[in-house]
Amino acid sequence: MNPKTIYFVRHGESVDNIRPIYQRPDAELSPDGLEQAEQIAARAENLSFEIIISSTLRRAYQTAEAIQARTGKPIEPSELLVERVKPTAIYGKDHSDPESWAIAGEWSESMYISGKRVQDGENFDDIMGRVDQSLEFLKNRPESEMVVVTHSRFLSAMVIRVLMGNLISGEAYRRFEAKTTMKNTGITVLRYFDDTWKLVVFNDHSHLG
Repeated sequence: MNPKTIYFVRHGESVDNIRPIYQRPDAELSPDGLEQAEQIAARAENLSFEIIISSTLRRAYQTAEAIQARTGKPIEPSELLVERVKPTAIYGKDHSDPESWAIAGEWSESMYISGKRVQDGENFDDIMGRVDQSLEFLKNRPESEMVVVTHSRFLSAMVIRVLMGNLISGEAYRRFEAKTTMKNTGITVLRYFDDTWKLVVFNDHSHLG
């Protein structure tokens, strides 16, 4: 199998990132997010890659479109790369709403406890399963170099899976997220060679100045 180089890009800032509400799937880029998308697109002009694979969520796809406009590379949407799925009941709800806050807190815990589920939100097992599917999907692509536009929490799960493999635990995942940050349009690079994934770059956002 050919070696792979994957440039993962977190989407630009969304309108919901700057509001105290639980982010909606259709949230668009904010004015600053559109500018960030232009900056990462300019940087992508200097990268060697064959295709852009994007989360289907609007904020990610807008970021992918900015990269496409600069580079002319095709975009392929993928549901595998969406952000961790929150319970539908809290989408667009204000953080100050007590009921939504309680649901969100319980759901957050389910990200780190195998078997715990809150309403229709994804949990730890779902996320790790989707990460494994995504890595397998990318590994088996015909392209050797790709840009993948995705989301901070899902990308964090991919990185820790690569670093820890089957040794990962909910508590390790919780600690990794607590001790790392991922900027909007930051680049994280994974490479696949010698039958294994390796982390090469994490959250490089030097293009933002």
